[in-house]
Amino acid sequence: MMLNNFSQLPVMTGPRDIKGVVSWKTIGHRLALKRTCHHVRDCLGQAVVISIEESLFPAISMIASHDYVLVQAKNKTICGIVTASDLNEQFRILAEPFLLVGEIESGVRRVLHGKFTVKELEEAKPPGDDARTIESPSDLAFGEYIRLIENDKRWKKLRLELDRNEFVARLIRVKDIRNDVMHFDPDGLDSEDLTFLREFAQFLKTLRDVGAV
Repeated sequence: MMLNNFSQLPVMTGPRDIKGVVSWKTIGHRLALKRTCHHVRDCLGQAVVISIEESLFPAISMIASHDYVLVQAKNKTICGIVTASDLNEQFRILAEPFLLVGEIESGVRRVLHGKFTVKELEEAKPPGDDARTIESPSDLAFGEYIRLIENDKRWKKLRLELDRNEFVARLIRVKDIRNDVMHFDPDGLDSEDLTFLREFAQFLKTLRDVGAV
């Protein structure tokens, strides 16, 4: 278990016949109570098994309680295991794009904060959108951030020693990726886009760290 970083091991006498599970928890409990723990049978805990057809949601609560579930196929064989580590990794994969987009939006609002009049912010809205009140950059949509600073005169108000076209191009790419993230693109986010979001979020953080915004 230490060599392969396994937290638990199912004990089986055949593909369908599971006797229990040995885990760090079952070992630790017995050692803490000074019970004999020389053989696998001494440290065996009850196996937690769930059907491969079962919804993931009940499995999550079972994993939270037991740290794992063994997955049973339709033919009653044990075909896999889902652990708390698996859920953590999947959550990271699903959540990271949302968190990065949120961090970037916050960073862009910080860049814009205090630089424009309410009238200038209002002018970033698309024509015909008169019902919405704009009082600060946080009231603007992401595409409106871009519309606001595409104008060279307004860009200069930011006092950033950066190439405007390059900065705007990156905001446009963030906007396109953001649309995929917020609409749950079934193809998911590819690694290149994820890397781009990480790098741009870090870039905005660097602007803050050096006092440029």
